[in-house]
Amino acid sequence: MPSSFEQTLSRRHVLRGLGVALGLPLLDAMLPLGWGAPSTFQPLDRSAATQPRLICCYIPNGVNILEWMPVDSGADYKLSPTLEALKDHRSEFTVLSGLGHPVSEGGHSGADTWLTAANLKAKPGADYTNTISVDQQVAEVHGKDTRFPSLQLGDMSGTGAAGHSHTLSFDINGTPLPAENSPRRLFNRLFVPDTADDRAATLKRYAERRSILDALITETKGLDRRLGASDRRKLDEYLSSLRQSEKQIERLQSWIDKPKSTVQETGLQLASQPCDGHDRPMWLDVMLELSYLAFLTDTTRVITFEWSREAGGFGGGGENHHELSHHGGDAGMLAKLAVIDQFHLSRLGRFLTMLKSTAEADGNMLDRTIVLYGSGMNSGKGGEHSPKNLPTLVAGGGKLGLKHGQHLAFDPDKHPPLSNVLLTVTQKMGVPTEKFADSTSSLSGLT
Repeated sequence: MPSSFEQTLSRRHVLRGLGVALGLPLLDAMLPLGWGAPSTFQPLDRSAATQPRLICCYIPNGVNILEWMPVDSGADYKLSPTLEALKDHRSEFTVLSGLGHPVSEGGHSGADTWLTAANLKAKPGADYTNTISVDQQVAEVHGKDTRFPSLQLGDMSGTGAAGHSHTLSFDINGTPLPAENSPRRLFNRLFVPDTADDRAATLKRYAERRSILDALITETKGLDRRLGASDRRKLDEYLSSLRQSEKQIERLQSWIDKPKSTVQETGLQLASQPCDGHDRPMWLDVMLELSYLAFLTDTTRVITFEWSREAGGFGGGGENHHELSHHGGDAGMLAKLAVIDQFHLSRLGRFLTMLKSTAEADGNMLDRTIVLYGSGMNSGKGGEHSPKNLPTLVAGGGKLGLKHGQHLAFDPDKHPPLSNVLLTVTQKMGVPTEKFADSTSSLSGLT
């Protein structure tokens, strides 16, 4: 029996008296006894897969750009104070500065456009119109061979609201794809075998969806002769979406009787809560561990992971990330923001170490895994939320043709679009294309 000094107080503990209930301030005694303990998950020695993989990791609210960006460029650049958190992986990543999305608004819609480069107000009369995200363009090629064409992860489930997305992924019609935020649900979805009853219920659900889609397609085709050119185009887009859904159902049905990969829960902190500031390090770690396992088992080859939604998020100690991003140039707030940036990079570094420590073919998993990390917002020198000079890193993918160990610096006012990076990533993932969004070419220096 632990002494009173060793017992943990509930965070919901309240003081009650005279009809008043007051929530206690956060005390050290409220933290679980094992809180903050490093994960005990151990990466595997070897992967049997040798396919290209892509994970896009998004941090909201920008960074302390003064501490993030290196002063000099090229292969001999000196790591900035923030990037020192990745010093063990210096030769395995490239820092990109000065790049941005010329037509996006940035700000709290940064996550909506980070992987699409879209002008969300491009369509006259529409408040919001997005386009396909780069991960979905890659998933169109690689998704045919995996149980899940792609995974969408985030600290908030679902899709969120227009301009405040909970997901980074948008399909060919610009429709958001919902994110998963529960480690337990994600593990079950990826690795827990379905029962016979589960499979029967799933097949029944697919059949019902197929029947509805068939009816919609038949009914909609009859409208075509009575519509003008503009409405006909909209109808074609709708029919295309329905056919896409049909193909997805067919693909899902083809996997229903194939067993899932067997993975043990050992070391995985699956109870970690995504929106609890004090679970923050554990939750990030376990979601990245599950991403690692999904890649290792070739359950998917494409993942997007929004570490926090815009206008939200926590630091490693539960700090309010969004509040600090509105720093107004305050030195104290900037210093705290830099600590959060370093915390985030420390979790990224741990993920890179996992990939690198797992042998694969003639190298390791990091050699064939492209990691895109960054934000769709720059909080700037004064706390402004700009779509220019976006903090961006590309790591891994050495055996796919990416070059690293450098800082590629561009003029923030005269730069190629960030879409050139997205195009480069797409091409190195084996997608035969010469264009993505507003790209002008692949990014010189990255390959």
